[in-house]
Amino acid sequence: MKASDFKHVKYLWDDAKAASLDPVERLVYRSNILGADQGITNTGGGNTSSKVMMPDPITGDNAEVMYVKGSGGDLRTSKRENFASLYMTKFLALEEVYNRAPVKGPKTDIEDAMVGMYPHTVYNLNPRASSIDTPLHGFIPFKHVDHTHPNAAIAVAASKDSKELTQKIYGDEVGWVLWQRPGFDLGLVMREEVRKNPNLKGLIMGQHGLINWADDDKECYELSLALIEKAAQYIEAHDKGDKTFGGQKFESLGEDARNALLVDLLPKLRGMVSQKNRFIATIEARAAILEFVNSHDAPRLAELGTSCPDHFLRTKIKPLYVDWNPQTEDLASLVAKLEKGLERYRQDYAAYYEACKHPDSPAIRDPNPTVILIPGVGMIAWGKNKSESRVTAEFYTCAVEVMRGAEAISEYIALPQQEAFDIEYWLLEEAKLKRMPPEREFERNVVVVVGAGSGIGKAVAHRMAKEAAHIVCADLNEAAAKETADELTKIYGLGIGVAGTGISNCGPAIGLQVNVTSRESVRKMLEQVTLAYGGIDNIIVTAGVFVSPDKEGRIPDDKWGFTFDINVTGMYFIADEASRIWQAQGLKGSLVLTSSVNAAVAKKGSLAYDTSKAAANHLIRELAMELSPLVRVNGLAPATVVEGSSMFPRDRVMSSLSKYGIDYTEDESTEALRDKLAHFYAQRTLTKAPITLADQAEAAYLLASNKLAKTTGQILNVDGGLHEAFLR
Repeated sequence: MKASDFKHVKYLWDDAKAASLDPVERLVYRSNILGADQGITNTGGGNTSSKVMMPDPITGDNAEVMYVKGSGGDLRTSKRENFASLYMTKFLALEEVYNRAPVKGPKTDIEDAMVGMYPHTVYNLNPRASSIDTPLHGFIPFKHVDHTHPNAAIAVAASKDSKELTQKIYGDEVGWVLWQRPGFDLGLVMREEVRKNPNLKGLIMGQHGLINWADDDKECYELSLALIEKAAQYIEAHDKGDKTFGGQKFESLGEDARNALLVDLLPKLRGMVSQKNRFIATIEARAAILEFVNSHDAPRLAELGTSCPDHFLRTKIKPLYVDWNPQTEDLASLVAKLEKGLERYRQDYAAYYEACKHPDSPAIRDPNPTVILIPGVGMIAWGKNKSESRVTAEFYTCAVEVMRGAEAISEYIALPQQEAFDIEYWLLEEAKLKRMPPEREFERNVVVVVGAGSGIGKAVAHRMAKEAAHIVCADLNEAAAKETADELTKIYGLGIGVAGTGISNCGPAIGLQVNVTSRESVRKMLEQVTLAYGGIDNIIVTAGVFVSPDKEGRIPDDKWGFTFDINVTGMYFIADEASRIWQAQGLKGSLVLTSSVNAAVAKKGSLAYDTSKAAANHLIRELAMELSPLVRVNGLAPATVVEGSSMFPRDRVMSSLSKYGIDYTEDESTEALRDKLAHFYAQRTLTKAPITLADQAEAAYLLASNKLAKTTGQILNVDGGLHEAFLR
């Protein structure tokens, strides 16, 4: 087969590449190229396996070992360590354990207990946990198995007459099994289907997806693509075109109008859905989503919810659809409808929980929707972090494509509520959630660092990123801001998920340009932050300027105003513009503004700088009053941070060395000159140690964090102990 054989999926197999790999690496390769195509499977969805011969680590004898994608893995990004490995003889022996149970079958105690037996079958002490889909691979009597979640195949699986459609599309090469929660019993059901029909190449899993197999890995890969392509072609032949989803009822807003609406809406909406847990947003407004939300059938289909279990684990039982007319109604009307819709959604979710819960069910989770659909605008997806909200948006986009296909060839049906509940509140899923490390304080927060292109700001951005915060690196130098954001992305990754429109298609760090002396520039920067993440939580401003004086200690008159514009007025503009977002959200926040110990110490040679910082100190106190009780405002007062600081360019360093009578030569490097000045400054402090960027970043983190939740209107000196700056 070759790429030209396929229209709806991407053929990516490379014989030369595959030939260079060992059997397990070939499985990783096959998985990665399957996962790279959204037409084949969604992020985190599906799994693959290979049964290969491996040497027993004790006896050295060859043993058949099944490598299968482990729990929580993602096909697109999986590596060798993401695959569990099980001795096949030991795994197959588990059937005897299962059969000894007096009660067995789907959702029985023994079925869940079997998951705890998988570690007893592990090959070579592999620590990767097996997924609940392991039996689907283990009991299929073929060497290679692909289980995927293609939109086209799920459309067949989620159609009212799914079984008949499977026969019509595939004939006798693909069978069909009724929906059943994945587990040990489903693996046995699939094995029985193969025993009854030895010529089967795969199965459509009712309301779930596709599974297929072969004894050659390339053949298995190509079979996966061929089966998906068949379903996609059948759907395409029956596509309803302009009549899809009953035709269009509303028109989409233009990009500028949509963004203007979202800038005003998102902070308010973020506050509404974050009553229990703070959320991060992803905006999805591509053509497929707009076609759906603008359609006549969207209210009916949205109410049905999703089908594939991988989908509703992220998207919940159903989204919130808002019946708003973008052509005749305004923002106030939309907000009012959202308020009513959210209240109704929470009531519906509570009723769903009460109707479906079991005596041992986990407590009800956050009842707010994770997907909100707005005609003319698109989809707003929510998650605990950017990666999760992007996956949520991706999954519901897949759900829309499933509905489109099912409605083209038949009638879309969703998973029954009880079945959905038994996936969402499955005790095994709950146990997986409890095994996850506790969330860090800033994981759900958006932190804007102004001045992040260099010096203290760059150090602060890195420090806050360690706490899992979403970092907006803002700086007058856009290239420097993006460089810091790129550094963070290289360290912490983009996350998973492939959704998002415009700037909302971002990871947990972005770089933006801002001129703090321009209110309009500050506003535009914060608007971009809102579109990227849905709002803001914390702002840390490290941007500042020190104009080096001449030998008489003077600066030009225009630089006096320039100093105040950046060191005082700019911080006010940031606080004032951000306050609108904070107030709209109604969520607690923090603002840290950088002052200086110079604000409290009068000395020659820095008149404009020192007085601007004294004004900044009082600005901090005033803003603490203005923004209370919602936002805490505190000041960070560094001193003599020479290391890597943009506040100490070469000319200022030499000016200071001259002022203090410290010997130097013009041919010395800037870093050598800085070291001399830093050593001199350190000797003036009580601690006798140079002040570092990391010292300032740690203080900024503490001021922004809940560790100082009851502190506001204060200035924290980080100066090594300058007694001249002691509180008076």
